Amino acid sequence: MIGFDYGTSNCAVGVMEHGQPKIVNLPAHGTLMPSTLYSPDRDIIVSWLYAQLTPSEQQSFKTLRMLPMQKGQKALRELALDGLSSELSFGQQALANYLEEPEEGYYIKSPKSFLGASGLKQPQIDLFEDIVAAMMSHVKQQVEVSLKRDVNQTVIGRPINFQGLKGEESNQQAIAILTNAAKRVGFSSIEFQYEPVAAGFEYEASLSTEKRVLVVDIGGGTTDCSMILMGPSYIDSDDRSVHLLAHSGERIGGNDFDIQLAFRGLMPNLGATSQLKSGKPMPTNSYWQAVAINNINEQTAFYSAANGRHLAMLQRDAEQPELVGRLIKLYREKLSYQLVNSAENAKISLSTEPNNTVDLSYIEHALMQTLSVEGFQQACEKELQAIGRLMQDCVRQAECQPDVVFVTGGTAKSTVISQYIEQQFPGVELVVGDHFGSVTAGLTRWAERIFK
Repeated sequence: MIGFDYGTSNCAVGVMEHGQPKIVNLPAHGTLMPSTLYSPDRDIIVSWLYAQLTPSEQQSFKTLRMLPMQKGQKALRELALDGLSSELSFGQQALANYLEEPEEGYYIKSPKSFLGASGLKQPQIDLFEDIVAAMMSHVKQQVEVSLKRDVNQTVIGRPINFQGLKGEESNQQAIAILTNAAKRVGFSSIEFQYEPVAAGFEYEASLSTEKRVLVVDIGGGTTDCSMILMGPSYIDSDDRSVHLLAHSGERIGGNDFDIQLAFRGLMPNLGATSQLKSGKPMPTNSYWQAVAINNINEQTAFYSAANGRHLAMLQRDAEQPELVGRLIKLYREKLSYQLVNSAENAKISLSTEPNNTVDLSYIEHALMQTLSVEGFQQACEKELQAIGRLMQDCVRQAECQPDVVFVTGGTAKSTVISQYIEQQFPGVELVVGDHFGSVTAGLTRWAERIFK
């Protein structure tokens, strides 16, 4: 049995050893695998996944994916004729393959962000299910190599709310995708647990007295808050529902901070704040679509042929056409993920230094941009306020103030974000957990409890 944090930013797995959760080393990745996938061609994902399945699962899968499988076989033949690899890659290797030739292949970061998206057609849902299954299959294989045994029981973390405009319907869509993918790759027993609750369970193991704990989990795709009654007398309970006093959650996470920093801090270099010859400000819709990597509709619109024609028109009408030319290069070479990745790396650096210089030479030779902590804070003011509202909403639902605020999630490493949280609860003890391991450890503890 394992705890499986299939995260927006990273994937991690835990097992219990000697009564304590241990994060499993994934031989090709370490303890954390970035949630990324690269395929030489999108159509071969289904064929790659098919090859990983058991013979009995292959038969039913082939029936479900007959048309995509035919397209996949055709793509495989074309890759073979060109002498190109047909292997999928994951984690840092996926990013490296994408950065090597951004305009080639198919790269996706944080597929979890799309699972609850509204308006998905069945072929899109099938594709996301196959992407998730491919990632889960790879992680499961890595875990089994590391542990030298099969694993078939798992507790998977989930946010309070997945992205989507249809509330619980979006949540059910996302859970169905995750469940189908996990079953397909060999998990026979699958349970879900809220990620902030899991993080809370890990913190609870350190308590000697009862406390009301506001858990704030700021991940790559969502921010989730739970007010939980915790203490040593509750830790062995199989049903914790009575102790969960309140929940709140939205699709606000590290990706959104990266996107805002890319939009406000880097996009001016591509003309976002420039003017048209008429004196009017440059329309910014295409600039936003270019960086909105967690929104499938915005990305589809940006890379459409119609938008290519629109960008050419903007360049003709621009007072500084050379700046719009940089945006057109981003469009032609599919550099959206690379630009947002540059912003993400700057965000990480700004946690320990006041300024960071971003290398944008992949857009234009010698192009650089210096970003500051103050600029990051200004760019993300809306996201910070949204996190503040989520925390206060959880407190109002619980009808009590927390004794402790327990903060976890990789995005919370940013000093801008952690300082903002501290300001919301003056005088309340603030505990910072393992940014990347608390959720995984808590899921692992819960797996042992329910599968014992």
